[in-house]
Amino acid sequence: MKTIRNWIAFVCCVLLFCSFKPAGETVTIILPKTPHGRVAFGAEKLVAALKQTGYQVTTVKQDNPSLQKRVIVISVWDDALFKATAGVFQINKQTKPGKEGFVLGAPGAAVKKKTSYAQFVGGADASGTLYGCLELADRIKTTGKLPDAITMIDQPEMVLRGACIGMQKPYYLPGRTVYEYPYTPEQFPWFYDKAHWISYLDSLVENRMNSLYLWSGHPFASLVKLKDYPYAVEVDDATFKKNEEVFRFLTKEADKRGIWVIQMFYNIIVSKPFAEKHNIKTQDRERPIVPLIADYTRKSIAAFVQKYPNVGLMVALGEAMEGVGNDDIEWFTKTIIPGVKDGLKLLGKTEEPPIVLRAHDTDAPAVMEAATPLYKNLYTEAKYNGEALTTYTPRGPWAELHRNLSRNGTVQIENVHILANLEPFRYGSADFIQKSVKAMHDVHHGNALHLYPQASFWDWPYAADSASPRLLQIERDWIWYKEWARYAWNCRRDRNQEVEYWGGLLADKFGTKQAQGKNILTAYEESGEIAPKLLRRVGITDGNRQTLTLGMFMNQLINPFRFGLFTLLYDSEGPEGEMLIEYAEKEWKKEKHIGETPVQVMNEVVAHGNKAVQAIEQATAGITKEKDEFLRIKNDMYCYRALANCFAEKSKASLWVLRYKYSRQLSDLDSALPYLRKSVEYYRELADLTKGTYRYANSMQTAQRKIPIGGDNGKNKTWVELLPFYEKELSHFERSIDSLKNPKPVAATVTKKPLLENADVTVLSEYAGNYTFAVGQMMFSDTMSVIKNYAPELANLKGYRFNKARQIAAGTTIRFSNAKPVKVLVGFFNKKGPWLLGAPELETNAAANDYGQAETKIANGVVITGFPAVNIHTYSFPAGTNTLTLAKGACMIIGFIDSDQVIKPYDAGLVPGVTKLELDWLFE
Repeated sequence: MKTIRNWIAFVCCVLLFCSFKPAGETVTIILPKTPHGRVAFGAEKLVAALKQTGYQVTTVKQDNPSLQKRVIVISVWDDALFKATAGVFQINKQTKPGKEGFVLGAPGAAVKKKTSYAQFVGGADASGTLYGCLELADRIKTTGKLPDAITMIDQPEMVLRGACIGMQKPYYLPGRTVYEYPYTPEQFPWFYDKAHWISYLDSLVENRMNSLYLWSGHPFASLVKLKDYPYAVEVDDATFKKNEEVFRFLTKEADKRGIWVIQMFYNIIVSKPFAEKHNIKTQDRERPIVPLIADYTRKSIAAFVQKYPNVGLMVALGEAMEGVGNDDIEWFTKTIIPGVKDGLKLLGKTEEPPIVLRAHDTDAPAVMEAATPLYKNLYTEAKYNGEALTTYTPRGPWAELHRNLSRNGTVQIENVHILANLEPFRYGSADFIQKSVKAMHDVHHGNALHLYPQASFWDWPYAADSASPRLLQIERDWIWYKEWARYAWNCRRDRNQEVEYWGGLLADKFGTKQAQGKNILTAYEESGEIAPKLLRRVGITDGNRQTLTLGMFMNQLINPFRFGLFTLLYDSEGPEGEMLIEYAEKEWKKEKHIGETPVQVMNEVVAHGNKAVQAIEQATAGITKEKDEFLRIKNDMYCYRALANCFAEKSKASLWVLRYKYSRQLSDLDSALPYLRKSVEYYRELADLTKGTYRYANSMQTAQRKIPIGGDNGKNKTWVELLPFYEKELSHFERSIDSLKNPKPVAATVTKKPLLENADVTVLSEYAGNYTFAVGQMMFSDTMSVIKNYAPELANLKGYRFNKARQIAAGTTIRFSNAKPVKVLVGFFNKKGPWLLGAPELETNAAANDYGQAETKIANGVVITGFPAVNIHTYSFPAGTNTLTLAKGACMIIGFIDSDQVIKPYDAGLVPGVTKLELDWLFE
């Protein structure tokens, strides 16, 4: 009986299903006589959806068709077909949608009497018609049939909606430095895989994205040959031909999907063969503009524009040139724009292709002011939350920069960049992303999106998961792309309806019920608050030198300035609030707290982690499809919870340690200890969860990564590798407490530093004499400022005096010879000013650690009258004749020491009015 009942149920289901199928009905697609490539592509997608659903489809091309059958008319506004049919479909010609918009129209009453079905798809332009076809196709696939009647008008809010791919690697190539990756099959095999490109481009158009950015340091030497510089090409002839073929294929396939390809490049970088020919570096931030390099770059751009006239250019005026200053303006207006115009002249064209100016490491408003009279088709681009995702309430000076760029009258592109705080765990908070896009419009006044991969930018096309075969980013992180694209099209959608929409998509993907799909969405949204809140309240930087998910050391939490705190993170990339050090000081002084506090955030992220795990557990039982991927999502939720708990416990320990700074009571350190122990337990759980599930946390695996620990040569990129460091930190803290409780006063000797001794160096370039470290010594030859205080270990050093005005006008150069490796001690003033040279900053200068100079060795190590306190960094040089070149701005050359002299980083604390008790020794 049970078998019979099952058979009857099966037959009933089949009959019920078939009753809703079109049963082989024929639909005629009517296209213009000569359809645009995008219109033809949209029609292809619509035909495929109809056939998949069971319809028979014929396609005709005519401008004055008969409507005596089931038809779908596909046209572009004001073409002959549109004019012949719009009236029949009651399309008001005066209600033309905006750029890339479309109209779907049901037939008028007269048509309804003659045919059982007719539908009109009309686009404001070819892209609009393409999107209209995709909209109708999506509805057919969702319902399993042609809709009985549909009338709608739609258009995107954002002008550009683009994703990016990095022509980059997680490591440097031999003999090269950052961003220098020629286009070759050995380095980028996926670049030559046409099937991969088709799949990727199809995913972009499915999400209604219309731009694709290719990021490279210097792409020209892989794509064009120059008559005047034939030796500059970086690839062999066979590879060059492949590159030409693939680039043409890519741009052609992208264009028919309505996607504009944009080639990005950094400045100033030249090809390696060019550099070797002329005995120069491929990139040198302190190198002035020279005619040879300007001519080479201008001709490279001209040749690229001539060869690929439909490819846009995105210009980064850094990180390999001066940065903010007149050089940027001169380079953009006298090299780049003339190069584009030269290319147009060679083509015999006058229509200006778009140029995107990246507002990174440059004064973009000043550059735009100078460039706009020379070139009209300009866009600007700036990072939304730096190289992270931190808030949907941006504010402060960074928000004002965005608004300033928008006021120029060009399109301001919002760049969701790198996502260093999200790597490598999955991210899919529709709520956070929708609010962020609203902020792009309402706060930043932006109107375009430039979206990075959610994780593993440097390892495209692969994700960080340990799965075999390797997961592709576009498949693993499908929801990341779909959410940003959906809200770039329209961010004003009703929140309740969006919960149902995403819940339905997730339910369908994992073969479960709507309620379970919404549970998965809840897990995504709860976990999606954790990393943004952690970074904006306790992080060091929004840049990719910090990998948040690998944790932080205690000294980074209690003494963030020592590690190069990037203050814009707190000024602009989150709601107003307090850092741990500010919270502790206010607590001690019993002052009122302001805004979002670390304690508040730690309570919140713990709650978010618990809710994410609870929601994913509630969804588990109903999963019937893609079970392996669901389990990976589930594991990510547990990882996020462990991460939140680890940071919460460590922050509690930090506040007790910071209280000790004021109280000097050992009981405060005793109170910190159990919280630090608990944080290590949670980190051990995180290491267990990621062991065997992730290859790495961060895809940038070079010396640029500094927080929590250096990532040189691909090391320290997993939680298992980091766990011993955190266990060691805990053990050191336990021993430090024991030593403080010892009756012998050993703590006083701990802080003594060995004296630094002068290295044997011969300075070959001009300088203005030497000075010794003593109170009253003059640091500059043209000012009366003198040393007021200094760290004791500097006492024996011989400093080198320079003319401050010359430093400001031309920078600082010191050429020297040395028989043994040495370090140059350079002092940077710890506050920014128009005439002060800024300390090395990896956020804007990827070469800021080429000499090991990124880390502050002695914070607040010198005090000079009339200047901010001085932070001391070291530059390492091998034996031989060397040159240290520093950019424009006042700084100090403090002296030379042998490279084997170790300076253990610490804060000398020579700042008047600041409570100082060195705490770093407690943990290292």
